[in-house]
Amino acid sequence: MTARRQRALLCAAILGLLLSAVPASAAPIAVRIPEGNSHGFVDFYAGSRKIGHGELVQFRRGKELENRLTVAFDDGSLYDETVIFTQARVFRLRSYRLRQEGPSFPEASEVSFDAEGRYRARVRKAGSEEESAEGHIDVPPDVYNGLTSTLLKNLAPGATAEVHQLAFTPKPRLLNARLVPDRDDKFLVGRETRIATRYRIGLSVAGVAGVVAMVIGKDPPDVYYWIAQGTAPTFMRFEGPLTADGPVWRAELGPPRWAR
Repeated sequence: MTARRQRALLCAAILGLLLSAVPASAAPIAVRIPEGNSHGFVDFYAGSRKIGHGELVQFRRGKELENRLTVAFDDGSLYDETVIFTQARVFRLRSYRLRQEGPSFPEASEVSFDAEGRYRARVRKAGSEEESAEGHIDVPPDVYNGLTSTLLKNLAPGATAEVHQLAFTPKPRLLNARLVPDRDDKFLVGRETRIATRYRIGLSVAGVAGVVAMVIGKDPPDVYYWIAQGTAPTFMRFEGPLTADGPVWRAELGPPRWAR
C-alpha cells in the first residue's frame, strides 16, 4: 500500500469518527461518603515481586482536604503525588502536584496545576533533553487527577461515571476517564466472605486529538481498582501503569515496614 493510500484511509477513518462521535457526558461526582483524616500503607508489586512501599496520608486543611501518596521503590525511584480538594456536595479538585523520577519510570517529570488553570510541567525522557511548558488551560469542574479511588467509593453500586483528567507531555492534554464496574470478586476476613468490586478506568484523549489517537492506537491503557463494598467502601487494590508508557504494577494495602 502506498503512503498516499495510507494517508487517505487514515483521513477517511478520522472523518467517519468525527461524524459519528457523540460528546461524552461528564459531570462532577456527588459526595455520598465524606472524606476525613486517614493514614495507610501500600505495597507495589511487579508480578509476584515486591518492588516498592508507599504511604498515603489525608488530612483536613480548613475547608479543604490534602491527600498525599509517596512511594519509594527498591531501585531508588520516587513517586510523590499531592492532591488538594473540597467536598461541598460534589468533589472539586483545587490543586495537583506530581513528581516522579528514577529507573522505574520511562521518564522523569514534575507537574502541577490548579483549578484556575495555571500549570507548569517538566518532562525528561531517558537520553533526551528536558522539555518544559507552563501557562493556562481551561480546567473543567470534573477534572480529578489523583482522586480516582475517592470517586469510586462514592459511586452508587452498579453506577458508571465519566470524568476528566489532565496529562502533560509536557503540554497539557485533556483525558476522558470512564469509570465502569467490571465484576465482583470475593475476599475473606477470617471465615467471612466479603465482596470487592473491580472497576475498569478507561482513558482516552479528549477532542479531535482523541479521534486521531483512537485510529492509530495511542490511547492510554486501562487501569483497574478494587473497592470493598458495604457501609464503609474502601480501596483494596490497584493494577495498571502509573504512567501511560510505564509497566503494569499491582498495589495493595500493606503494613508498615518496621526498622530493625
